[in-house]
Amino acid sequence: MNNTNVDSFLTEGCGRCAKFRTPACKALHWNAPLVALRATLLASGLTEEMKWGFPCYTLGGKNVAMLLALKDHCGVSFFRGAELKAAEGLLESAGENSQTSKQFRFRSLQEVQAQRGVLVTLLEEALKLERGGARKRVATPKMAMPDELGALLRADATVRAAWEALTPGRRRSHLLHVSGAKQVETRVRRAEGCVAFVLEGRGFNER
Repeated sequence: MNNTNVDSFLTEGCGRCAKFRTPACKALHWNAPLVALRATLLASGLTEEMKWGFPCYTLGGKNVAMLLALKDHCGVSFFRGAELKAAEGLLESAGENSQTSKQFRFRSLQEVQAQRGVLVTLLEEALKLERGGARKRVATPKMAMPDELGALLRADATVRAAWEALTPGRRRSHLLHVSGAKQVETRVRRAEGCVAFVLEGRGFNER
């Protein structure tokens, strides 16, 4: 994973797949709109960091927004997007399991330029929201334990204790990873792959 700096992300990619440092990398494909989005994010006064292979923008150490480069679009993900009033009809869910984060998606530099004013408004509201401190409680649906992961936890007391010590969010990341596989063999393989992360106190997405 490339957490070097944002300039490296824009010229080499996130490092999360084999396309890193190749012309096929998504970060390189969306380079022009990403550069424009980055300029607007920096102008907002947020602090720029690298997290999980992507440029992340924070306020007082709290995550506010993140640059995205995906297959069909690039854009800005707001960590508290579900709470932004100005975002109605503009932002899209990051996925069916996403409760609070929302994405402002773009597919060209022209779209970024046309929507810059809207993005500035969203950033201003996101900053105000973060400075306010209080977070809106969003009900998170309880997830069932996949049989394959449950079997590993029951079989090893050390792993089970480490699992119980994880934060709810970290446990949820493993549940999502394992249960997302359709085939039993794949779920078993994924469950086994989670064990090392669990023992180290990490969520599945923490590298």
